Amino acid sequence: MTTATTVKTEYEAIIGLETHCQLSTNTKIFSNSSTAFGSDPNTNIDPVCMGLPGVLPVLNEKVLEYAVKAGLALNCQIAKYSKFDRKQYFYPDLPKNYQISQYDLPIAEHGWLEIELVDAEGNPIRKRIGITRLHMEEDAGKLVHAGSDRLSGSSYSLVDYNRAGIPLVEIVSEPDLRSGVEAAEYAEELRRIVRYLGVSDGNMEQGSLRCDVNISVRPVGRKEFGTKVEIKNMNSFSAIQRAIDYEIERQIAAIEAGDRIIQETRLWQEGAQCTSSMRVKEGSSDYRYFPEPDLAPIEVSNAQLEQWRSELPELPAQKRHHYESELGLSPYDARVLTEDRSIAEYFETAIASGANAKAAANWITQDIAAHLNKQKLTITQIGLTPTNLADIITRIETGKISNAQAKQKLPDLLSGISPEKAFAGQELITDPSVLEPIVDEVIAANPKELEKYRNGNTNLKGFFVGQVLKKTDKRADPKLTNELVEKKLNA
Repeated sequence: MTTATTVKTEYEAIIGLETHCQLSTNTKIFSNSSTAFGSDPNTNIDPVCMGLPGVLPVLNEKVLEYAVKAGLALNCQIAKYSKFDRKQYFYPDLPKNYQISQYDLPIAEHGWLEIELVDAEGNPIRKRIGITRLHMEEDAGKLVHAGSDRLSGSSYSLVDYNRAGIPLVEIVSEPDLRSGVEAAEYAEELRRIVRYLGVSDGNMEQGSLRCDVNISVRPVGRKEFGTKVEIKNMNSFSAIQRAIDYEIERQIAAIEAGDRIIQETRLWQEGAQCTSSMRVKEGSSDYRYFPEPDLAPIEVSNAQLEQWRSELPELPAQKRHHYESELGLSPYDARVLTEDRSIAEYFETAIASGANAKAAANWITQDIAAHLNKQKLTITQIGLTPTNLADIITRIETGKISNAQAKQKLPDLLSGISPEKAFAGQELITDPSVLEPIVDEVIAANPKELEKYRNGNTNLKGFFVGQVLKKTDKRADPKLTNELVEKKLNA
């Protein structure tokens, strides 16, 4: 959860995001070429995505399914009737010189998602961000700039058409965001949703999720928006936040200096931590949209819509609310556990197997998470099953083993060794008649420490407890050991 911030009180930022999300289909939107990432340049191509004469596109049905499911998850109205359009523009990585997209009749409109922030006092804030539309479209190719002098600019460019025809949904937000923090949180929540749905991997470093920011600044109280500027080239959520914060300050400084803000597209320069002008922003009329003549209109039946709706999982926001209100978890624990669907499912299986929710949350968000980060693994790749985690927690709570014993054996448990085998012969000693002679032996073996304790250095109690635990290979029940040691020392 991110802390909310504000811009200078006399100005207000108006921010909206256009997010391009690559869909996780095996083939492209209008052809059978592979969508695999990392293939050699120009190997995942075909006549359709290259725009060769005489070819016809055919809509990949999985693209429609994923787009509708994303729209439903974003609380959108799904269009009973929609169509594709041609968006005309020339660019070297767009072979047809037009992009097949959706213009006036998109597949989904009028939705929202909820973001969660905290105020300066640490109180949670929930804010609903409107979704204007979600539409399907194809991606363009990729220009690879190269040459001998990369400092002053490339001397030539190569074109890789592997991305041409990759299926995308573009998700356009309402201008409801007011800061870089809110925008970054919106983008993160959007990625959580598409990952939960399984419709996209959301990997920004591979270009699967790309966000363009539209931002303007106006004096507080004025109804009219300021001149809108678009920012591109942001490859992380932190870059989105920093780019917006910079652009807000730049526009405020320009307004106060009496300069005119022009409608343009700017690039975020990560190295310089600033935006720079790229080109004057095009309007929709510049693209000369018209209906795509080679694709039939799309009609989604009620039966199909309800089938896809029934396949939606519980989404991150719903899980967070459920974990906090019904399981009593903190907002922090709920957020960490719901960040990834596989982690949430692991947690839910553990508590369904009898684990205490808070104890399971602690193990998953702390010890197990540390192991995953260190080994660069996902939770599905460890040998410790959620059922075995529940077994371990139950053993601790019933006094069969200690928390320290469980942590000591965790590497073995994570490798797949069962709790039965890991803790064989390791049950806690909970019988006072067995522990008492060991305590007596430890005290008798340390007369100097005993004298210091009885002369007022009561912190030495921990020393004696530690010696008993060491002598029993940590099998002595910690609570009982503390009680017996204190009783003997004060006798």
